[in-house]
Formats: sequence, C-alpha cells, structure tokens
Amino acid sequence: MPAALLCFEPNCRTEYSTSAVLYNCPKCGGLLEAVIDYDKEDAKLWKDRWRQRRLTNDPLDVSGVWRYREMLDLFGGGFENVVTLREGCTPLLSGPRAAAYAGLDGIVFKHQGFNPTGSFKDNGMTCGVAQAVKLGMKRVACVSTGNTSASMAAYSSAAGLDPIIFIPNGNISFGKLSQALDYGARTFQVDANFDEILALVRVLAERMGIYLLNSINPFRIEGQKSIVIEMLDQRDWKVPDWIVLPGGNLGNTSAFGKGLRELLALGLIDKLPRLAVVQAEGSAPFYDYVRQTDFSAFPTVKKPETLATAIKIGDPVSYPKALFEVLTTGGVVERVTEQEIADAKAVIGACGIGSEPASAATLAGLKKLVAAGTVRADADVVAVLTGNVLKDPDYIYKYHTGELDDPKGARLTSRFANRPVVVPNDPEQIAALLGGKN
Repeated sequence: MPAALLCFEPNCRTEYSTSAVLYNCPKCGGLLEAVIDYDKEDAKLWKDRWRQRRLTNDPLDVSGVWRYREMLDLFGGGFENVVTLREGCTPLLSGPRAAAYAGLDGIVFKHQGFNPTGSFKDNGMTCGVAQAVKLGMKRVACVSTGNTSASMAAYSSAAGLDPIIFIPNGNISFGKLSQALDYGARTFQVDANFDEILALVRVLAERMGIYLLNSINPFRIEGQKSIVIEMLDQRDWKVPDWIVLPGGNLGNTSAFGKGLRELLALGLIDKLPRLAVVQAEGSAPFYDYVRQTDFSAFPTVKKPETLATAIKIGDPVSYPKALFEVLTTGGVVERVTEQEIADAKAVIGACGIGSEPASAATLAGLKKLVAAGTVRADADVVAVLTGNVLKDPDYIYKYHTGELDDPKGARLTSRFANRPVVVPNDPEQIAALLGGKN
C-alpha cells in the first residue's frame, strides 16, 4: 500500500490518507502515525546507498535527514517539496569526564545542537514543512518554549510560508526567542502555560486553516526518527545498550522508538537498544505515569516548573506513543532535580562540548541510573544532547557566578563553578595569578 496515516490506538487502527490535514484520529481521538510499505529486499541495499550519498553534493544527500529518504517516503517518491538547510549530520562526541561523573566506563553524546537552528527540532521540521508545502498551506503555527519556534521559523520562512509562533509569556530564553524573531516569524506571547496554549492554538488552526507543526504532527515524528538512523549509521550499525534522552513533549521518545522498530523489522539492526527517558522533577508527569500499574489516567502537571525550559511540559501529547516505545524496548523513565541538571550541564561543558540545560538531564539521569544498578558501568551508552550551548546563556552565566536560583527562588549550589576573575592591567599581578610557567 502507499504511505498512510494510521490511528495509533490498538483498538481502532483506522487508516487515513497522507493528504488529509489531521493530527488525531477523527474516529476515536487517538494519535496518528505514518506508515510506509517498505520492501525488505530493497532494504538490503540501503546501507551502502546511504553511505555513498555522503560523497555527493546533492542537497538531499547532504542532509542528514533526507539521505535516509527511503525510510521517509511519505510523498510517493517525489521530494520536490523538501526544504533543507543541511539538517542532521550531527556528531557523536566522546565525553570521558562526563562518563566518570556518571560512574560509566565511557559515554558518547549524539549532539543535536549542531543542527542549523541549534536543536533536534530541525530533523522533524524539514519533514513537517515539506508536508505543509505539499498540502498547499500558506500559514503554519506552533506552540513553543523555544527550540520548536526557532526551527519552525527558519524552515517555514525558507519555504516561503508565514510562520506564527505562540509562546508562554516570560518562559522562553532570549537566545531562542531572538532566533524566531530574526527568521521573520510573527510571535505572540500568551499569559498561559505550554499545554494551555496548545489547546488554544489547535482551535485557531482549525478555524483559520493554519497548519500545526508541533510534535503532535505525525510528519514531524517521521523526520525525527532520522536521528537514530544516522546515529546507527555512524556506529556502523552496532546497536548500543542504552539510548538516553530528555523527556518533554515526548516526541523524540516516540520517534526514536518507531525508527528503531522499523530498522529491526527491515533487518538493518539485530536488536533494540533500551530507551531511558529523563524528566525534570518539577515537570515529570511521564515519570509518574509509568509507575502506575494500570496506566488508567495520565497525571497531568498543571503548573510545570523547571529551568530546563525545553522540557517544561506538564501534559505531553505524545505520551501514549512514548509509553509504547519505552515498554517495547524494556526502557526506563527517571527524573532529576534542578541541582542535578545544573551540575551535569557544567560537567558536559567541562568536556568541551556544552549543551542547553534540558540536554544535561540525560547525564544527570544516567548518574542516578548507574548508582541504582539499572545501567551497568560497562554499558554501551549514547546520550542525546538536544540543544546548543548558546540557547540559554543566562542560565550558564548565573550558574558559574553562583547566582542561579531554582523555580521556587532557592539558590542552587554551583559545585562546578568556573567564575570569571577581574584583574588589573598589570602583567606581574596576572602572572602571579596564573602561577608562573608550565
């Protein structure tokens, strides 16, 4: 069959055309997922084909998303609507100090902050915007605490669309907001939290014919699964024991699990890694949910709190998909404090890598999982860093100068502070501070 949208609910599974503007199943209200009729025989050739594409200058081949387009063919073989900014192509970076901090023998970071707008959102947005163009949409919208807004603004403007962004008033870093403004998006700051604004925007989108590009959009999820495809390609298809990622709206958890299951079904990998999802303590409804025995009701957090604004979400729309992927991979969900996130972020920075605060939840969570014996010290671990270090510079400065307060106003301890030092214009005094020759 051609590509289709399929209801994710096991008791429904109603199928819809990819040309329909849908985010939920009209029949039961469940989430939708894209399904593609893969040819297993063709898949045997894909690894070599994907590797060869690295040698060309074709815009689709240069993209770390569209290089793997056989697994993203929702357009019937036609990719003329694709707008690419050379997304993907993000590195695997070793972090020995971070490994020692977590109690691991080694750790590798998949750093999505190397994307064009500085976050993993670009992997999904290039696919979502391609669908918007295919559908003939003129205006697109998203609700965002930062990274989604920057990504949607860039890709939509590049495609000639009109991007409209809704953000919680006062809950976005200027580093992220400045990107959206510079990329030409119309920006509305609403006096409500992320989850409340998403409900508002869904009403506006339906009423005004605006295409919604939050992670509830199934085409966004398809693009984001390219992160794990590229990760495994970079590892010569050796599957790690664990993939650890931050948990906010849970789109990445859904995308990673879907991509991994498809790779396994196609014979491109020989096993599934375990997924570990880490949430901030003040915004951890998924952590609470997986501890229920019957999964009867999702425990929404009405007023989520965390300085890691990228995962400050109390009612994640993708939780049914994320639960399925965590259970399927034998994964776990952990939560960490503001102090643990802040210290882990400083340790990552000391590796010469750097990340936004939400990214550091992965290392903070790993430290707890190793201490609990859930993750072995000798485990093969890939931790995902979702955003660039310059996404939230105020957070970094305040931590290293001992001025960082948690959401309740309590001062955090800067255990790994690297304070700037004011010195006189005097070579002798500076030399004395430096401690002489090496």
